Amino acid sequence: MKVLVAIRQVPDPAVPVRLSGTPLAIETSHAQGVINPFDEIALEAAVQLKEAGKADEVTVVSIGGNNIIDCLRTALALDADRALHIHPDSDQILLTPRLIAQTVAALVCKASFDLVFMGKQSVDQDNNQTGQMLAGLLDWPQSTFVSRLESQDNGTVVTQRELDYGLETCSLSLPAVITTDLRLNTPRYASLPKIMKARRKPLETLPLSDFINPLPESCMTVLENAHPPLRPKGQHVENLSTLLNALSHAGILS
Repeated sequence: MKVLVAIRQVPDPAVPVRLSGTPLAIETSHAQGVINPFDEIALEAAVQLKEAGKADEVTVVSIGGNNIIDCLRTALALDADRALHIHPDSDQILLTPRLIAQTVAALVCKASFDLVFMGKQSVDQDNNQTGQMLAGLLDWPQSTFVSRLESQDNGTVVTQRELDYGLETCSLSLPAVITTDLRLNTPRYASLPKIMKARRKPLETLPLSDFINPLPESCMTVLENAHPPLRPKGQHVENLSTLLNALSHAGILS
């Protein structure tokens, strides 16, 4: 079984986001790019399948500029077998969930993968759309928000999904698309020997035009990036009666 893991580079969540001089740009030069945390979980799930003898090869793919190569090398150090870097033809191309899904779908059709993993969402944009769009384009079964995973010998994968009203168990026939949630596993750390070994693993760069040509017209436009409004200062009250009156005037209590 060949497994593909789609990863995305995001700004380090531990570093505050800064806006540049224009309202449309986010300044990222001060923050190192890291693998999206949900995608790390997806990669760990794929590697665990390989270690259990259920998968033969784990390939990671990411779409973006040359800055994402470090994240791909990190994925190789986390025991992926090979990496694919799909480079856009222009820095002005907006990598929307639809465009990413179309690109990964074209890659899957070319390379004949049996299972695709990706995080349920990225922590920078929180779109939570790419996995669902990919399954629709491929006409494959899908399981999203997966918190438990078991590969069966009969070519099926049993998953447990976390929903608002409880847990749902699904049985998927391969090929399939799976998006991962936080409680599925704990990603491993890359040891120094594996970091050194990752430098010798194959990493191939391909142009986006090899998969999508011509590029479809973007269906999404970024209007503005802005910091959230500051929280108003709190105020001290002398007693419970004053507190209830303040909440009533604020419309919180009727």
